Amino acid sequence: MAPAPLGRKGVAVAAAVFAGWAGLLTFSLAFYEPNWRSPVPYLLVLVQAHLYTGLFITAHDAMHGLVSANKRINNTIGTIAAGLFAYNWFPGQLPMHHAHHRHVGTQDDPDFHDGKHPGFLPWFLRFAWNYVTWWQIALMAITYNVLKIWFPQANVIAFWMVPALLATFQLFFFGTYLPHRGEHAPDNMHRSRSQFRHHLWAFVSCYFFGYHYEHHDQPYLPWWRLWQAK
Repeated sequence: MAPAPLGRKGVAVAAAVFAGWAGLLTFSLAFYEPNWRSPVPYLLVLVQAHLYTGLFITAHDAMHGLVSANKRINNTIGTIAAGLFAYNWFPGQLPMHHAHHRHVGTQDDPDFHDGKHPGFLPWFLRFAWNYVTWWQIALMAITYNVLKIWFPQANVIAFWMVPALLATFQLFFFGTYLPHRGEHAPDNMHRSRSQFRHHLWAFVSCYFFGYHYEHHDQPYLPWWRLWQAK
């Protein structure tokens, strides 16, 4: 069965993610005075981390052409979404992500462990080594030093820097490590597993990418339709 046309929904969903991320970040940096004895700022950090994850999921959908049927619009939105998440470079990550789909769970998979160190930390370090670049780190350092001129340093760290780090772990843990770790059945062509069916948790944890077998099996589904395949 052919997937339903995207229409303008993909762009609208991407715009909502952008608006949520930018709106909360603006409020947190420019207007919010956190009381660190209250749970509220910590909750805001987690919400901002979730929105950071949404940025990368939007870029990921763009890698599959799922934000817009117009390739120029699709790739522009993907580039913006990836760039807002710690200056990730969409054109560079695009071929690596498709290599992951073609060679999932093998030594040619850039998202997979090295075959000798499948534990969480060494796998994460290899994953980061494959994707993080020195110019990203330099741009983050420059941006941090500029932001702290205009906004309280504690707010910049708590609401701009920490959520990006948390989202990186969130994406790796729920979108790579849990789905691809360990052994898979010989007939599991995607070398992937899915979390149990619980749509609310699937959204909160990683925008339904815990339904990871379904994503590899039906990569034409945008994240906001992925739950329908479970």
